[in-house]
Amino acid sequence: MAYSEFLKEYRSGLMENVHYGQMSAVNLTKEEFVSVGQDYEPVYFRSAAKPFQAIPIFMTDFIEKYGITSNESALFLASQRGEIYHQEALVSLLEKLPINENDLICAASYPLNEEPKTQYIQQGFEKRKLFHNCAGKHLGFLTACLANGYDVKQYCHPEHPLQQMIKKYIAYLSEYEIEGIRTGIDGCGAPVFAIPLKNMAIAYLKLARPELIDDQLIREAVIKLTTVMNQESHIIAAQNFICTALLKDPNIVAKGGAQGVYCFALRNEGVSFALKIMNGSESPWPNVIASVLEQMQYTNQETIERIKALSPAFVRNDAGVEVGEIVSTIKIV
Repeated sequence: MAYSEFLKEYRSGLMENVHYGQMSAVNLTKEEFVSVGQDYEPVYFRSAAKPFQAIPIFMTDFIEKYGITSNESALFLASQRGEIYHQEALVSLLEKLPINENDLICAASYPLNEEPKTQYIQQGFEKRKLFHNCAGKHLGFLTACLANGYDVKQYCHPEHPLQQMIKKYIAYLSEYEIEGIRTGIDGCGAPVFAIPLKNMAIAYLKLARPELIDDQLIREAVIKLTTVMNQESHIIAAQNFICTALLKDPNIVAKGGAQGVYCFALRNEGVSFALKIMNGSESPWPNVIASVLEQMQYTNQETIERIKALSPAFVRNDAGVEVGEIVSTIKIV
């Protein structure tokens, strides 16, 4: 394994922790111009796959048919955190759809973020499938099944026609042979697909630059869903989370997944990045991505500062005293 240092953490001048990772970046011609620490083995998208998993529902007319708002349709792409506005949008979306909450295969959950979770429990409410982190994605799956005439039972079985459709779209957009795609089961119970980071980057490049997509129906769906991602960035994650912070910038398409996977692409620059923190941590994401943008000489300084604010470059003790520093060591140029 040739993983590279991405981030070091120091306490009182002594190195205490190192995060290793791998990264690929491609340009507008889909040539890899950054390769850091790669072993070129397939990597699971995890929730970074959600834009591709939402293509089937955005290819239908069911969003318009059921009067689904932009705010609600963003849930099909979201790793929602259970904020009050997430809960309200999920309830509203479910009420509009001919779907029963019990049809969802994801586990019943409390809201994820601590404040809404505490408030929810104090009010005496029980866990709900609707409030699972991936519930919006599953509602999109079920709605896409109805639109395509597919059986909603076993909708997350890897051989179900909806999941095979998604796999086909991932192969097409990533330019990776479908036979080589590895399939696992994600935490929410849905199939999760693994491809090399370079191909993830190619797929995200096409989210940012849909003119690279020859298939008109897929291209139109991608334009719709990426527009929603930027317009409803607060739905995709939550305030103080990197997906929302990045998507506030209309030049960026971005989505993270569990176990340290993150993908983002810059529209105007025509470049796309896919990375994985090998210990599965998400905490290095802001520092690493801010460093990458700075090394790219990205011109939107407001975006860089917004990301940096999510993870300061220092370590504090429990009393808030600064006792160390966090240093991004990744080099892409």
